[in-house]
Amino acid sequence: YTTQAATMKATFSLIFPTLSSCFLSQINVPFRAISSHLKMSSLEFSGAPVNTKKSIKKTSELSIEGLNGGSKKKLSLLGSTGSIGTQTLDICAEKPDLFEVTALAAGNNIELLAEQIFKFKPKMVSISDDTKVAELKQKLSEMGLKDKHFPEIAVGKDGIVAVASHSDCDTVVTGIVGCAGLLPTVEAIKHKKTIALANKETLIAGGPVVLPLCQKYGVDLIPADSEHSAIFQCLQGFPPNALRRIILTASGGAFRDWPIEDLKKVTLADA
Repeated sequence: YTTQAATMKATFSLIFPTLSSCFLSQINVPFRAISSHLKMSSLEFSGAPVNTKKSIKKTSELSIEGLNGGSKKKLSLLGSTGSIGTQTLDICAEKPDLFEVTALAAGNNIELLAEQIFKFKPKMVSISDDTKVAELKQKLSEMGLKDKHFPEIAVGKDGIVAVASHSDCDTVVTGIVGCAGLLPTVEAIKHKKTIALANKETLIAGGPVVLPLCQKYGVDLIPADSEHSAIFQCLQGFPPNALRRIILTASGGAFRDWPIEDLKKVTLADA
């Protein structure tokens, strides 16, 4: 199925086999740092293994599970009021029989978070500013939500970690921008949650830590947005060495709305 959130939906169909028959194999996008000083090319593992006996067995089992109806995925969502978060919740709203929202972490957009709480009834939410807790509770009350139905409210960095490691979720969608998503992702891995990664900085800044942790705890790290998800999908089902190159076009950025003829005039200062 295709909507405005086509990229996210296509990726989730890969992550969750009940949405797509193409989940018959997994993807391996090995992490290779550009800097030779990191020497990451020597790593023999990645977050999303493919073409190994173990991965083939696992994806086959998941595919069969999907054909038999599957089980509802319980999600914790980091960055629920941002672009990734709202698109993820659109998918959850379209497929309530497949997805349950267990916990949400947001910044300071209290109004939107209150709407999300009212609609999806998470068990826990986190906000960045503890002075906003009273405002959030007031908005929920004004919307008609009874106090006894309020989620547990956590705050700050500890709150994000609590959402990421919530005992009742099995998959964590990391949509927080920048390095702020690194620590909660690490904690989610330690709690053996599947990671739907939309935060590239987690690997850019923490790849040497994150990838070994994925291997240690047996966790799959699935690209869930943007260019790294596009590569993920391009490699779907390819045997080793079957693909010569991927040409990745620019899909956004500061010049996405510029006329083609003006792109020849772009300067460093413009960027």
